[in-house]
Amino acid sequence: MKIISRKRISSPVGVPGLDDYSDILVKAALAEDIGTGDITTDATVGKKARGAAVFMAKEDCVLAGVFVAEKTFKHLDGGISFNAFFKDGDRVKKGGKIAEVSGRLAAILKGERVALNFLQRLSGIAAATDRYVRKVAGTKAKVLDTRKTTPCLRMLEKYAVKTGGGYNHRFGLFDSILIKDNHIKAAGSIKKAVNRVNRRYGEGVVVEVETTNLREVREALSCGADIIMLDNMDAARIRKALKIIKGRALVEASGGITMDNIEEVARTGVDFISVGGLTHSAKAADISLKVVSTHALKRGHRA
Repeated sequence: MKIISRKRISSPVGVPGLDDYSDILVKAALAEDIGTGDITTDATVGKKARGAAVFMAKEDCVLAGVFVAEKTFKHLDGGISFNAFFKDGDRVKKGGKIAEVSGRLAAILKGERVALNFLQRLSGIAAATDRYVRKVAGTKAKVLDTRKTTPCLRMLEKYAVKTGGGYNHRFGLFDSILIKDNHIKAAGSIKKAVNRVNRRYGEGVVVEVETTNLREVREALSCGADIIMLDNMDAARIRKALKIIKGRALVEASGGITMDNIEEVARTGVDFISVGGLTHSAKAADISLKVVSTHALKRGHRA
């Protein structure tokens, strides 16, 4: 197998860390949901009311985003207590108690939907990834995500993929070269596209080329592509492509990958399998938040 020792293009501005970026997303989501104020909670819940609520798994799931749920409540009230019984990456059975949040009841209710939206979405992606990863167990194939993510949620969604046992493909357009069909069309051929990349960045950069047939596979190989993507090829055609490549490039299968065919594709011997459905079609995990106790602040306690 060819060893990739070349460099990848790095972002000129960098990408903010997960912790900082999730802070931004939580603040934006709360502003979107609460707006000028939670008119229902403000009318029905006293300012001194306190209580506790529990996150419950209503189906078996793989957790991702517990820390984001905690951030949601902390942004609303720094005095909120958040006690997690499981961490991201843990499998939780239906009926399992995931975490308890306690403190000012108004803050809990105002953060409920936003916290659940993050936790359900990310846990759904982690669970879907886990199912795909288990399907390819025993092969060398690594399950990759794609850029088919929710706008502005990419960092969290790719985090959820890793939490579920998958691997991240490129984060964006800035951090690795992937010559796709439209680039090839614009450049005039695979060879011309690869040559232009090499002239701009030097021959030390990793180049991946998308191919749709065996002729393109041969052309990409002749140009020195480091990774060859086999787009929308069935297992039989993938095997033919692998015989042509003979280990001279890493191979990624992509397009049309489902739970029904990923195992067959993995057994062809490809290195990577990218699955857009991990992020664009994952079903949200069924998780609820239920208030389990309420009480008022004692007289003399600071409101």
